[in-house]
Amino acid sequence: MGNTIVVLTPLIHGLVKLAGLTRQTVEIEPGTLMNIWVPKETVITNDKNIVYVPPTKPAIVLLHSFAMDGIFTWFLQVLALTREYAVYVPDLLFFGGSITDRNERSASFLAEFVAKGLGKLRVEKVTLVGLSYGGMVGFKMAKLYPKLVKSMVMSGTVIELTEAISRDSYRRLGLRRWSDLLMPETVEGLKMMFSIGFHKLPWLPDFIYEDILETMFTNRKERNELLEDLIVSVKDATSDTNYSQEIHMVWGDDDKIFNLDLALTMKTQLGDKTTLAWIKDAGHLVSLEQPFKYNKRLKCILEHASKV
Repeated sequence: MGNTIVVLTPLIHGLVKLAGLTRQTVEIEPGTLMNIWVPKETVITNDKNIVYVPPTKPAIVLLHSFAMDGIFTWFLQVLALTREYAVYVPDLLFFGGSITDRNERSASFLAEFVAKGLGKLRVEKVTLVGLSYGGMVGFKMAKLYPKLVKSMVMSGTVIELTEAISRDSYRRLGLRRWSDLLMPETVEGLKMMFSIGFHKLPWLPDFIYEDILETMFTNRKERNELLEDLIVSVKDATSDTNYSQEIHMVWGDDDKIFNLDLALTMKTQLGDKTTLAWIKDAGHLVSLEQPFKYNKRLKCILEHASKV
């Protein structure tokens, strides 16, 4: 039997295509390419040239976690949202087909990468939906591109990953560095990542864990560099938590990485334009573990945001 993830990928991609998305490769600049799923109706092919047109429905950008690429993170949300929204699902650098020959690895560079890609796709205003790593990139985008980012829905994330937050997480989770958790090299390491990421570890046979390791943890050198550059030193940490956007925080009540106490502290820091709700029996990867509850909450937030 072949690799189960290799077999599953075209099935997921097929469902996403049926939902109305198509995969595009966008050149941000020479040497930097973005793989992104976009609404089919925004892509016009004319004499072998591709022209992008602005979306006619409210635009939603889904930013993925460090555990997997965009469409594996978000396909259950894509299926729920495409009827009413123009959904864009980029792969962040060194996930999926997104690559660069530049040496930058910071969250600011990732935010610039996504914003430039959306500009080339003629997307002018978006609601960002970020999970974990994607949320950190989203917070940076909102600060750097306030005219682009209308509102945000954030889960299992932080405004920025400071040394203090990292040290506390290392202590609680028994880590030396983030790559111990997020770049596993063995089945046992992958099981540990999922046991921390989920409220309840789903049972899978070992051969599926082996297939996941083989297919989903490529570009190891570059991804380790991303994790290293994600940590913000004490001297570089920002005290500016004043965002112009509405921010909606949707948390798993059993997030073992960024727990509810941290979420409550963030809500206080972010001020009155921020809401916090949590979903029962969900861990850090809340949108994957409780997709129906998460989607219901997300739709309510998006419906409100579209009226503002």
